[in-house]
Amino acid sequence: MPITIDDLRRHAVRRTLFDPTTLGRAIAKLGFVQADPIRSPARAQDLTLRHRVKDYRAGDLERRYARLGVEEDFFVNYGFVSRELHALMHPRTPRAVWSKARWKQAQGVLEFVREHGVVHPREVDAHFAHGKTTNWFGGSSNATTQLLDEMHYRGLLRVARREGGVRLYAAREQTPPPIDPRAAHDALIDIVVAKYAPLPAASLGQLMSHLCGGAPQWRGERAAALTRAKARLAKERIDGVDWYWPADERIPRRRGEGDATVRLLAPFDPVVWDRRRFELFWGWAYRFEAYTPAPKRKLGYYALPLLWRDEVVGWGNVSVDGRGLKTEFGYVAGASPRDAAFRGALADEVDRLHGFLGLAQAG
Repeated sequence: MPITIDDLRRHAVRRTLFDPTTLGRAIAKLGFVQADPIRSPARAQDLTLRHRVKDYRAGDLERRYARLGVEEDFFVNYGFVSRELHALMHPRTPRAVWSKARWKQAQGVLEFVREHGVVHPREVDAHFAHGKTTNWFGGSSNATTQLLDEMHYRGLLRVARREGGVRLYAAREQTPPPIDPRAAHDALIDIVVAKYAPLPAASLGQLMSHLCGGAPQWRGERAAALTRAKARLAKERIDGVDWYWPADERIPRRRGEGDATVRLLAPFDPVVWDRRRFELFWGWAYRFEAYTPAPKRKLGYYALPLLWRDEVVGWGNVSVDGRGLKTEFGYVAGASPRDAAFRGALADEVDRLHGFLGLAQAG
């Protein structure tokens, strides 16, 4: 039988929501976990990992980061990457050329960091007093914070750990150039595909563009790398759309429903990250509205896609107040699924959220 869009959807859900494992193994399997500072009810990285790590609690990644062998860095977005992936992106071409004065500032900060080991941005600022600067949004930012960000992106510094959400920095050993740059570039693309597959052709191209943020040194090789990727990946044309996924994966032609589980997903979870694929799979438009003016929001400030079996049937807004966990749900069909098992599965998911957040359950 030919592969259908339903086959792709089921496979996408099952391959990405693998059996829960250890935190280190989950990150290695994912390759990259996108981060977001908003906590509603927890940060996106925690909301992503809780479905894939046994007994995961909000904040575990930050608490255990220094022992995990992972790095904070920019890949296709900013987040947490395996050390292997981190090495593939460096040495990285800078986004902007530094003046001699800027290099002198950076060299002074680097010497300070090497002398002190691990530093908090306020220690660096207190020592150098770089003052204020204009940020990307036209406002005023701490100039030291901006310099540390630039040094981190260039690979001069690494994030050693966080304290209260603030990045603490250490000097980073430089990565030698790859022996085979083309092979390194292809390996990065394969990691992208393994995380987000199966992918429509347009989304594959979009992710290749995002990858230029993590590995800008290969921006000029994007077209050739995309051609090589399409040649080695598995491919199927369905309803006029070309889909790609790793060549060693077979798409099961299975009928029937997925497991009777409800999952509230992070807005950046790999199941739902690709909004183009989302609409092809589920037939409606999910939007992240945290930065949308409140009167224009349709789903809510931080609406979490609501996955039931293999279908995203709606969304949930979850928050924590003085009385505990507050939940509000909306459904694409206007009402919750009629499946008798859904109500109990949703209650189980809310119970899991209580444990994840370290909250006592009501009643």
